[in-house]
Amino acid sequence: MPEPVKKAVSAFAKKPKTQEAEEGSSVVFEAETEKPDAKVKWQCNSKDIASGDKYVITADGNKHSLAIKAITKEDANVYAVIAGGSKVKFDLKVVSKPAEAPAAAPGESGVEPEQAPAPPAPAPTEDQTTAPTYDAPPAEDGQPPDTRQDLIGLFTEKPQSGEVTVGENITFVAKVNAESLLKKPTIKWFKGKWMDLASKSGKHLQLKETYDRSSKVYTFEMQIIAAKPNFAGAYRCEVTSRDKFDSCNFELAVHEACAAEGLDIRAAFRRTSTDGKEDSGELDFSTLLKKRDSFLKSSNRAVQVSTEPDLDVWDILSHAPSSEYEKIAFQHGITDLRGMLKRLKKMKKEEKKSAAFLKKMDPAYQVTKGHKIKLAIEVANPDVEVKWLKNGQAIQPTGSKYIFESVGNMRYLTINHCSLADDAAYCCVVGEEKCTTELFVKEPPIMIVKNLEDQMVMKGERVELECEVSEEGANVKWEKDGVELTRDESFKYRFKKDGCKHVLIINEATKEDCGHYKVKTNGGESMAELLVQEKDLEVYQSIADLTVKAKDQALFKCEVSDENVRGTWYKNGVEVKPDARINITHIGRIHKLTIDEVKPEDEGDYTFVPDGHAFNLSAKLNFLEVKIDYVPRQDPPKIHLDCMGRTAESTIVVVAGNKLRLDVPITGDPAPTVVWTKGERASSVKPDGEKKERPASSWTLNDGEVVTDGDGRVHVETTKGHCVFTIEGAERQDEGIYSVVVRNPAGEDTADINVKVVDVPDPPQAPRILSVGEDSCVVQWDPPLFDGGQPVIGYVLERKKKKSYRWMRLNFDPYPDTTYEAKRMIEGVEYEMRVYAVNGIGLSRHSSASQPFVPVAPTSEPIGLCVDDISDTSISLKWRPPERIGSAELEGYGVEYCKEGTDEWIPAIQGLTDRTSLTIKNLTTGDKLQFRVRAYNMAGPSVPTTLAQPVTIREIMQRPKIWLPRNLRQTLIKTVGETVNLVIQFQGKPRPKVTWSKDGELLSPTFASVRNSDTDTILFIRRTERNHSGKYELQVQIENMEDTASITLQIVDLPGPPQAMKITDIWGFNVALEWKPPKDNGNCEITGYTVQKADKKTMEWFTVYEQYRRTNCVVSDLIMGNEYVFRVFAINLVGLSPEPCNTADSAYIQKTGIEYKPPTYKEHDFSQAPKFTHPLVNRSIIAGYSTTLSCSVRGTPKPKVTWYKNKMDISNEAKYRMLSKQGVLTLEIRKPCTFDGGVYMCKAVNDSGEDIVECKLDVRPQVAKEEKK
Repeated sequence: MPEPVKKAVSAFAKKPKTQEAEEGSSVVFEAETEKPDAKVKWQCNSKDIASGDKYVITADGNKHSLAIKAITKEDANVYAVIAGGSKVKFDLKVVSKPAEAPAAAPGESGVEPEQAPAPPAPAPTEDQTTAPTYDAPPAEDGQPPDTRQDLIGLFTEKPQSGEVTVGENITFVAKVNAESLLKKPTIKWFKGKWMDLASKSGKHLQLKETYDRSSKVYTFEMQIIAAKPNFAGAYRCEVTSRDKFDSCNFELAVHEACAAEGLDIRAAFRRTSTDGKEDSGELDFSTLLKKRDSFLKSSNRAVQVSTEPDLDVWDILSHAPSSEYEKIAFQHGITDLRGMLKRLKKMKKEEKKSAAFLKKMDPAYQVTKGHKIKLAIEVANPDVEVKWLKNGQAIQPTGSKYIFESVGNMRYLTINHCSLADDAAYCCVVGEEKCTTELFVKEPPIMIVKNLEDQMVMKGERVELECEVSEEGANVKWEKDGVELTRDESFKYRFKKDGCKHVLIINEATKEDCGHYKVKTNGGESMAELLVQEKDLEVYQSIADLTVKAKDQALFKCEVSDENVRGTWYKNGVEVKPDARINITHIGRIHKLTIDEVKPEDEGDYTFVPDGHAFNLSAKLNFLEVKIDYVPRQDPPKIHLDCMGRTAESTIVVVAGNKLRLDVPITGDPAPTVVWTKGERASSVKPDGEKKERPASSWTLNDGEVVTDGDGRVHVETTKGHCVFTIEGAERQDEGIYSVVVRNPAGEDTADINVKVVDVPDPPQAPRILSVGEDSCVVQWDPPLFDGGQPVIGYVLERKKKKSYRWMRLNFDPYPDTTYEAKRMIEGVEYEMRVYAVNGIGLSRHSSASQPFVPVAPTSEPIGLCVDDISDTSISLKWRPPERIGSAELEGYGVEYCKEGTDEWIPAIQGLTDRTSLTIKNLTTGDKLQFRVRAYNMAGPSVPTTLAQPVTIREIMQRPKIWLPRNLRQTLIKTVGETVNLVIQFQGKPRPKVTWSKDGELLSPTFASVRNSDTDTILFIRRTERNHSGKYELQVQIENMEDTASITLQIVDLPGPPQAMKITDIWGFNVALEWKPPKDNGNCEITGYTVQKADKKTMEWFTVYEQYRRTNCVVSDLIMGNEYVFRVFAINLVGLSPEPCNTADSAYIQKTGIEYKPPTYKEHDFSQAPKFTHPLVNRSIIAGYSTTLSCSVRGTPKPKVTWYKNKMDISNEAKYRMLSKQGVLTLEIRKPCTFDGGVYMCKAVNDSGEDIVECKLDVRPQVAKEEKK
């Protein structure tokens, strides 16, 4: 099935472009997003930009813009705009305001003024007119993308355009995600349109490749080392993987370095030649226009050049009017006036060589704050005294801050513990001369040592958010919900520094102060949440019911939490006004209503209502009317519990830990005896003397003393008309029925009082986290085992960060359910939860903390779901990872399908798959199925992505087609013994039948190996032989449809030796030879022959002809009187034949003329020391082309000759061949490379002496010409 179309995913419909602007002007960059609600962020040098005086950021729907005002040189940076997962980079280039050209103002120099010292990292700035401007394309824009790239994008990171200074290095990086690739991607780097850089790897170019198994990403690097000017231009990177292809264009700009000291401007524009003569050669104008410094083409045209050594051409040109430039150039041999004018504008004024300093300091240095730096300088006189200055002031050697050293000619200044105060200009003074440098102190990143803590406060309280950084005095930035906080006129926020501590203070917190607060440094950030709650008025003491007698005082008293709250007292709904008997007071948190001399009409319901709060406190005033009976007879005892005639049995509720006080009014004459019991009713308490069972506890009061005391916490006392029973610190076991019995001789009375002790509930069980979201979680817990005697009215929840100690309350009003959704959490941060139970009494102890959890959101849906392949019983799906994964790791993908017309989704596999493709098998042919994929992480499944329409499970017929690679469409030539591995792709469904044949016969498995798959076939021959040559036929067949392709394979070998070599004629100093071609040509054409000769005395073989095409030749220049033998080798595509064919006979060169007998003389001493009659000549050659160095020597006896390279003997080096013919010495260098350049020396030695001669060999690379300044 053909590859489905993939659309390039980008959040931008319109991207900002690189722009150029003048200093002082303004510029606007515009971008347009696909979605109108997309969040857009602007950056400068990877740092976020906020709106202000300098930058203006606007957004209108899906249109966004960045305006930069009052542009300066510092604004020339790399900017970026980010939306979603897309990031687009663009540049702002700042140019100076146009100035007058040098030619328009005679007498003005074309040299740029010296720049202020700067850090050494940036490359020097060149004049805008002397170097072409290379606009680096945006990261996502650049060249118009290839259509194939839009369909199948492979790059996850594309190489970006760059700039480099001559001699420096630069690296281009490309990344390819191989997660969805079935085969390793292949990458190619090109310069221009067609130049493949793979063959150019070496000294200046290195290609690297790495693979990260965890992320399944291939990283390809192209590193350019020691860049040269001609490296500039357009480059292209192509990546392929089977039928997928992607490419990317980028550019390299190479800037020239500053002019070096001692540069001879005449040499830069003078004609040069390779024969060592200064009056020959020609200028390469195209090279001059590219600002190159040497001219390498040679010719025979002459130019007169002045050789006056003290003549300073630059001084003449700089002071001459522009009308005289042409005349001066002609006088001094400068032929390219245009190049000279550009050079005048670019070059800086030559500095005279210093007499006091041998080596000066660099223009600038950089050191990290707190570290030390050592400034070094070399002086000419080792005994001279130097003086060090800082910002023009002499440095005094005090303490260990500055250390001065003098070692020989070296002078050192060491600055320890560098601070920002050391960021200054330093100068070394020797006599009248100075050497200046500038020191830049770089501050290390400020780290946050102690993070902010979440806080929860009440409205109106003071808030202090505190953090601690790694260094004192550091600058931090505070933000609230992404907006920077500053000191305003209202003094809402105050910022405090205390050493390493930084505090944000909010004096009176309001509801508007809720939010996320962030503190930022240049090395990190920390975030905390602030919650502000309204204050709830708490009642510390409520008013209680009162029962008073006439003329007594009634006092209602209550206490609330806020002392500033006022209130109003009501009686039966009518406001109480103070008068002579009624007094209302408010002291602090206590409110009192006092009624003196209570009257019967004062009886009623009294209520206290706090101002501004929707609740009230109520109590009842009961008037006790005392009747005086003057009957002298005895009065039986009476218990007055219900003065209104209600039942005597009542229930009293007391809170655990509080005092239980039972005040029972009694009467009787004489004073009765009081007995208190617990555990049985008063009706079961019998009079003294009767047989009865003792109660659980009893207390008796007779004449004011406790007769029995069951517990030390119990106190019983009586006053006139009252009996009071008190238990200090009531406990849960004090709950029960208390009975009181009063007796005197006149009778007895009884009453039962039911006491109930209530308490706070037990803590709930540990909460459980049911689910988590992006900033929320759902928590559940079990109710407490004991509710404290009062029903649980709700729960209060708290949370905290795992690494924090501060718990934050999530709700102030009791929450009635046992399942709660907590919100406003930070994604990716670990939290814990705990719960309190609340009843009418108060808050329980907190539960144990929950298991730590991390709020995370499900990922976004997978994208690009499509059908990759389909058959009768299976289907292959593939998709791409979600655009947003979040802080939690992606656990895998779940694939499901359902039949059309049903809602039941069936999992395609058990569990999850971590791949982005899946083949589902064992499906029913003809079913119409719908498929969907969901991504899973800790938060659960994402929103599913579904195919656009159901798919019918049925094989799709596809005609067979063979995709024969281009290199196999012509004869494939291999050498015997090499491996053949041919991979040929094809298409066709169902799976086609693949057949290989050779010369009409099917291939045998022993002859060649064939491996077939659904999409390709491989022909593999491990070790080729001559019989593997021939025509191979590939047939791909599906039923009655087929496709064929043929491949011609030629296996070649070394040829055999030529045959029947013989001498056909000898005349003078010549010999005619003849031979026959070899029987075995190695299965390829014979390209030539190599003929060699040898003197029979020495049998030293010398080549006469190489790559000779004919089968006969004439060997000339033979030496008279010598006897020669000859041999011949055959040459084909592979190489020379292993064995030569020799002549059977030898050829003797006869002496000619009459035999002369010379007279006898006394033998003369002809010994002579060696002397070179023709020296070696300096040469400049191109790498890869063999060359020779020649000289001639004379001397008697024949001197011994030795060749040296850079004073190293090279006699035994295989790369070199030394020849000597009649005093002419030749050194042959075979296919030299750039490393073969150097100084070559020839040394001749005999018994009479020795002589040497040397020359310099310059080897230029083929890629770029070597240039001389």
